[in-house]
Amino acid sequence: MKKIHNFSKAFLGCAIFSALVIVLGIAGIFVKGINFGIDFEPGLLEEVRVAPTAIEVNYAGPATVTLDVSATGIDVVISGTGAENETRTFTFGQNPTVSAIAESLNTVDGITARVRSSESADSYSLFTNSAATSRLSSDVSFRLYAQSEELKVTIDDIRATMSGLNVSVKELGTEDNRSFQIRAKATDESATNQKLQEEITSALQNKFGSDNVAIIKTDFVGSTFSKSLMLKSILLAVLTILLIWVYATVRFHWDFALGAVVALIHDFLIMFTFISWFQIEFSSTTLAAVLTIFGYSINATVVILDRVRANLKNTEAKKFTEVLDKSLSETLSRSIITTITTLFASVSLWVFTDGAIETFAIVLTIGLISGCYSSMFISSGFIALVRRHWEPGENAERVRPRKETAKNLENK
Repeated sequence: MKKIHNFSKAFLGCAIFSALVIVLGIAGIFVKGINFGIDFEPGLLEEVRVAPTAIEVNYAGPATVTLDVSATGIDVVISGTGAENETRTFTFGQNPTVSAIAESLNTVDGITARVRSSESADSYSLFTNSAATSRLSSDVSFRLYAQSEELKVTIDDIRATMSGLNVSVKELGTEDNRSFQIRAKATDESATNQKLQEEITSALQNKFGSDNVAIIKTDFVGSTFSKSLMLKSILLAVLTILLIWVYATVRFHWDFALGAVVALIHDFLIMFTFISWFQIEFSSTTLAAVLTIFGYSINATVVILDRVRANLKNTEAKKFTEVLDKSLSETLSRSIITTITTLFASVSLWVFTDGAIETFAIVLTIGLISGCYSSMFISSGFIALVRRHWEPGENAERVRPRKETAKNLENK
């Protein structure tokens, strides 16, 4: 027989602790606000890299030539009147340095590739400006950039450059592959994608040089879309909680169902406490993590409530807390092992990824710990409060016939 732990003694202390954390979270929303991502707030999200131009490419000829850079190499697509339609691929594996890539490009008729810097740099480090056209011409040079020690820019340099603009800056990648995510909020309806992008690009080019700034990707969300997405997200969260309450009510009892919903709301508020104070970006990815925790938490709570229901029929107890203590003790190892094994995955994502996946993992990790805690102490504590005047009479009537039947069989 498993040892019965007195979980009920911790219900009041846990409720007070959770209330303090939630109050702290509400204060954090007023003090620091919520760091809404570009999904929920109108504005521009731009990823940029600052590095010197490694190769300058031009084309003089009658054909139409485009240059596409992938993770493994460079594709030169030749088409048009008077030219044989073909694609020539120069892989980074066969051309390991910047100078080797330039030499290979020069073998294409009409193309002139000049090395500007970083001759010995790894060709895998080459990247382009997504804002520039990939079509080659004789008038405008196509630029291939490569990170080097010649121009080493830190996040403090970018923030200093952006100090006059209403933007936030986040560092992405490693020291050898560093980029910066710049988020500009649209302050009014007249703020457009082009206007915000021009302000950011101009500030960077004035500081670091027009040939040294590459835009990796750009996203823009208008105010109408962001408001619509916000309302739909709130509706989705409310409907999720409502459907879970209906399910728990049908399967168990109204107070069990309400206890499960209280645990879900508790987890939601705990996650937002960390989101507000640590300024974790709240995006559609974060919302996905929150809804994932709803499913995980209700599953852990249902396992415990199912054991409570079974023990109400099979256990003689004078107080309802005795039933809870037995049920929680019987499901303790399952609750802890399930949480720890799931944490292995979420913590690994947290440590070994970045960007949106890292944010998802952080929120998921917080929610997993909170979900295990709330299922054991908050939900059970709420049900214990509702059933504080519980009488064991009905339970005793169900247990006694079984014992009497067993005793009669023994006498026979």
